[in-house]
Amino acid sequence: MSAQLSFLPVDDPEPRGLRYQPDFISVGEEQELLARLRALPLVPFQFGVYEGKRRIASFGWRYDVTHHRLEAADELPDWIAPFATRVENFAGLSAGAIRHALCTEYETGAGIGWHRDRPQFDEVFGLSLGSACKFRFRRKAGAKWERFTLNAQPRSLYGMSGEARSVWEHSIPEVEALRYSITFRTMANERIA
Repeated sequence: MSAQLSFLPVDDPEPRGLRYQPDFISVGEEQELLARLRALPLVPFQFGVYEGKRRIASFGWRYDVTHHRLEAADELPDWIAPFATRVENFAGLSAGAIRHALCTEYETGAGIGWHRDRPQFDEVFGLSLGSACKFRFRRKAGAKWERFTLNAQPRSLYGMSGEARSVWEHSIPEVEALRYSITFRTMANERIA
């Protein structure tokens, strides 16, 4: 187990390619980001004709679930860009590699079901804000599921690449307190059009 995840309770081995950094940002930075997120014109997540319990705003690109395609969105705001750069440095990515940011508000009782991020995206990083959540992983192993739970604390950053990104599914059960996140993504193929 990696040193970064060694303090976490484990059901099964951690997904290869999962990284976790507690206290990635300071308390003051978290408060600044929370104020920015609360001021955004967040809209309910649309899944076809259904609305999710979480509210979102996309920058750089947005994925249209109804039409199964990426669409251009507003550029990353000036207040998000420094954090995208910090994530790039953390992950050893080139400058400008992060081309998408998704801001999400999870009201108490909201969660997200089992899924893998869209194949148009490559590496995925999540900055957890406001409250903790259980970030669950699972993968099929014969007739059973292997499972792992990451307790993502406020101000922490997780990163998914490799098997954690492409083999394991992930979900967040209903959160117990208001939570926000900023998900940063690189693109799988720079020729998106």
